[in-house]
Amino acid sequence: MFSTSLLLLLAAASCVHCVELTQPASMVIYPGQSLTIDCKVSYSVTSYYTGWIRQPAGKALEYIGKIRPDSSGGTFYSDKLRNKFSISRNTGTNTVTLQGQNLQTEDTAVYYCARRPQ
Repeated sequence: MFSTSLLLLLAAASCVHCVELTQPASMVIYPGQSLTIDCKVSYSVTSYYTGWIRQPAGKALEYIGKIRPDSSGGTFYSDKLRNKFSISRNTGTNTVTLQGQNLQTEDTAVYYCARRPQ
């Protein structure tokens, strides 16, 4: 058994141009299982790139991939993780979803969704 912990990313409440990205607090995935994480954002997913990164304990941040804001919704992935993860979006709910397959203990990490600045 291994735990894939997720952090809730919230913008500060007292700012002028706040952006909020909300995802589950944590979840447990067993080796060989798949993973789906939804990230509900406070902006239009058709206006900004939204991506996913992860950070294994004691290690550097690792880029997973991102989805384009235009109508194509094209995706880009790190070479290392392109066969493990996929990213999609729902423009009606402004939700960006990370799906992972056949996760293993080396995939244990904190997973973050993030918006690319303009």
